[in-house]
Amino acid sequence: MTEPPPLNGIRVLEFAGLAPGPFAGLLLADYGASVLRIDRPQTSNPPTPTADFLIRHKTSVCIDLKSPRGISLLKDLIKHVDIIIDPFRPGVLEKLDLCPARILLPLNPRLIVARLTGFRREGQYAQMAGHDINYLAVSGVLSMLGRAHEKPYAPGNIIGDFAGGGAMCFMGIMLALFARTRNGKGQVVEANMVDGSAYLATMPMLAMKTPAWNRPRGENLLDGGCPFYDTYETSDGGFVAVGALEPRFFAALLRGLSIDVSALPGPRQDPSTWPALHQLFMRRFKSKTRKEWAAIFDGTDACVTPVLSHAELENAGLDQRPAVTLTSTPGLAILGGLDGARDLDEGQGSGVKGEGWQGVALAPGTGGENTLNRWIGWRKGRDYKIENGGLVKKDHSKL
Repeated sequence: MTEPPPLNGIRVLEFAGLAPGPFAGLLLADYGASVLRIDRPQTSNPPTPTADFLIRHKTSVCIDLKSPRGISLLKDLIKHVDIIIDPFRPGVLEKLDLCPARILLPLNPRLIVARLTGFRREGQYAQMAGHDINYLAVSGVLSMLGRAHEKPYAPGNIIGDFAGGGAMCFMGIMLALFARTRNGKGQVVEANMVDGSAYLATMPMLAMKTPAWNRPRGENLLDGGCPFYDTYETSDGGFVAVGALEPRFFAALLRGLSIDVSALPGPRQDPSTWPALHQLFMRRFKSKTRKEWAAIFDGTDACVTPVLSHAELENAGLDQRPAVTLTSTPGLAILGGLDGARDLDEGQGSGVKGEGWQGVALAPGTGGENTLNRWIGWRKGRDYKIENGGLVKKDHSKL
């Protein structure tokens, strides 16, 4: 029998946002935290779902942050939670009279306030709008990505928003929770996508002072310059990935390609031979289909694998799992859609398959009032009421 997830009992308020903040909340929710998203007031009936699909295991309430009674309700709620995720630009919470140092931590000394921004909270970009590509650009990471003699290439928003932003914020929250077990105190966690992305690039950044990465973009060992660490098109329009860095893996690659060492343009370690070796490998991989190459290389140490699409993985029935599996206290099962195929509380332990291929939006206000009742026993009409589409504190004053 497995135990409850590791974050079971942790209460989280997530101010509604897109991408990095919701991803930090998703990681917390997947490992058992109860995450309540704070949405803007809604006057449409039914409420319009937001563009946020990172809502697994979450609920939502609408609170009017421009209303004094909405802010009063939120302050009362904050006394009972463990974590707040703040995805706003610097200064927004302060303008709402929710300054972490002056208001929030005095209200709840055990509170962890995770503040996630794109740019650093200080400096020339602090008050500027931006997106993943901008944060990568000023972090130095974007300049490293792309093919030789081509412009820098942004790989979607995976590095900045999710790895350098949401995942780093999640790590900061975990560190703060760990510190709280020792001193009983909460604190402010400050994360930004510039520093988070730059930190992820520590190895290549340091390697730029060595032969491993001291050449221009796209001409180094791991950035597409090396022919035995690259992707190649196959005869059917598919692609394979090659990562045969070590000598014995390279030897296995040559065997699979039926290439004799004598046919190589020179020592593989010599970058001057790489263009010719690239051409040799391109011609050879173009001679067979991806499936044929998979049949040749599967089970070998050549480090050659097919480049699979998400559609292929879904059709093959790949079971999705949380980022890491804890054998005694596993995270919650990944379940996409609303088909009720499996209890959401069932742990993602050994043998439990996931099916998180379909994004489902969470309409503002969905399930949140039940969460408030479960957390602290609040009930509509007694503790709060709905006004202009948002929850506000119930006025208990008597005439």
